[in-house]
Amino acid sequence: MDRWQLALDSWWPLVWSAITGTIPLTLLSFALGLVLALLVALARLSSNKALNLIGQFYVSVIRGTPLLVQLFIIFYALPFLGVTLPPFPSAVIAFSANVGGYAAETIRGAILAVPRGQWEAAATVGLDYWLTLRRVVLPQAFRIAVPPLSNTFISLVKDTSLASIVMVTELLRRAQIIATPTYDFLTMYTEAAVIYWIICSVLSFAQKRMEVYFSKYVTV
Repeated sequence: MDRWQLALDSWWPLVWSAITGTIPLTLLSFALGLVLALLVALARLSSNKALNLIGQFYVSVIRGTPLLVQLFIIFYALPFLGVTLPPFPSAVIAFSANVGGYAAETIRGAILAVPRGQWEAAATVGLDYWLTLRRVVLPQAFRIAVPPLSNTFISLVKDTSLASIVMVTELLRRAQIIATPTYDFLTMYTEAAVIYWIICSVLSFAQKRMEVYFSKYVTV
């Protein structure tokens, strides 16, 4: 088959795999990862030594081991302990845990960057710790955390290509499947790379718009 014809015929199947595989995997993993990251960040900020140590240990393990190894452990190693998970949930768990470990430090740093006077001012009007955190501190911390969290999100889009290792049919996996009969892996991988680049470029544009919005409408 002509290389250009192959690229043309495979364009929509690759885009569709990005829409139905890569993007949902990214969004779900990032959302769950942010929730986990917030919990870990609060544990790291807690005066409770046990919670603090658990948070530190979690971050250390996630940041100290490769994402690929984490995927292998969840999908290929857990079955030896009697825990067998389908490919997509395995990938979601691995990516969420990874995002949680990295984003936790981002969120923790953003919370610490909020002036201490904000806590004191909230206390003077009778707000307790959790209410102050939810209504005063986290909104301001979110503005600070937008750029690094956006970078984490964009990196996650590219990291989802590792899900092909555990047989999730996302963009890269679809490119491999299409290339197998013709052995034209160069065309398929290049086309997949272009689609990843387009997605990340759109997200980078959205990130800049968000930064402009929060700099105008949110004050610290």
